[in-house]
Amino acid sequence: MPYPLYPFVKPYLMTRGLQPENQETPIQFIKTDTIDYQLFYRRNHFAYPGLSYSNYWLPINGLVKTAKCFSLQDILRLPSKTLKVVLECAGNKRSLFEPKVFGEQWEKGAISQGYWKGVPLRTLLELAGMKEGAKEVVVEGYDYGRRTDLDTVHTYARSLPIYKAIHPDTIIAYEYNNRPIPFKHGYPLRLIVPQWYAMASVKWIKQISVIDSDFTGPFQSVDYVYYPHKENDEGAFPVTTIKVNSTIQKPLNMEVLNTGKHIIEGIAWTGKGNITKVEVSTNGGKTWTEAKVSQQNKEGYAWSAWKFEWSVAAKGEYTLMAKATNSYNQEQPATPFWNRKGYGYNAIEKIKVKIE
Repeated sequence: MPYPLYPFVKPYLMTRGLQPENQETPIQFIKTDTIDYQLFYRRNHFAYPGLSYSNYWLPINGLVKTAKCFSLQDILRLPSKTLKVVLECAGNKRSLFEPKVFGEQWEKGAISQGYWKGVPLRTLLELAGMKEGAKEVVVEGYDYGRRTDLDTVHTYARSLPIYKAIHPDTIIAYEYNNRPIPFKHGYPLRLIVPQWYAMASVKWIKQISVIDSDFTGPFQSVDYVYYPHKENDEGAFPVTTIKVNSTIQKPLNMEVLNTGKHIIEGIAWTGKGNITKVEVSTNGGKTWTEAKVSQQNKEGYAWSAWKFEWSVAAKGEYTLMAKATNSYNQEQPATPFWNRKGYGYNAIEKIKVKIE
């Protein structure tokens, strides 16, 4: 009896680092708009934390009228909402920068999405009552470790300005795709900040503090900052909103194809507005034609899938390109905004194929 061809073939995460664990989604093989947690990319700065789930409490403290301490059961009883949200690592596509920059050499798979269910952070802040003069809300995780650049131990903590913290869709999530958030993705509670790069979506929440000043933790003031110059910090500014971007999932880069009809397909996303147009070039950018965007996402929280039918008769090498535009008329640039830590790469998508 002959063996079946490629039995049980399925994609796997692609490893970028083991200590700490950093793995990317095989985005070119994903054909659905929600990612199973097993294929959701993993971004860690430190080892996974050790937690005692039987006695889990979430404190809300700082510049509040009444300090609160919520049990997980308390949070589960509060009014919730479910949102489809794309999370993209700020370093996604870092390996494409020229000149090269240091850091995890992510290709195109430090991005995933699915349905997150939780309680608006605003609800918890209202229950505690923010005092006048509140400026930022600091969310601290249980993950911690030593930073080699500072030679000091830090927990992972980030702050949000008040306007973003009280946005109705900034949530403290406890479910992903209708199941409890998996441990490696932040169980039991994870902050989800739609429209911003995923460094803001703190995992394994330890406590939430309201402050009246600018938070200066290293993951706010050293990392996740755009530094336009290699040798100095002039013109530095924080990483926040996801830039308009796209990825070609099919065909694969450097794939060999036959003449005839082919479907070029992929995803496009934006942190500001929604995707209004995706254009494709099959001749290295000489001419552009609109692709069919099959999933219009009016909220701007999830990616939009797109397809383009390409008929090719001549053999040779071809450069295929994709360019997304959002509702604020922002489009992918021909060249990325270079910065020395390699954040926010969103240049026009480009791959090469050979027709035989």
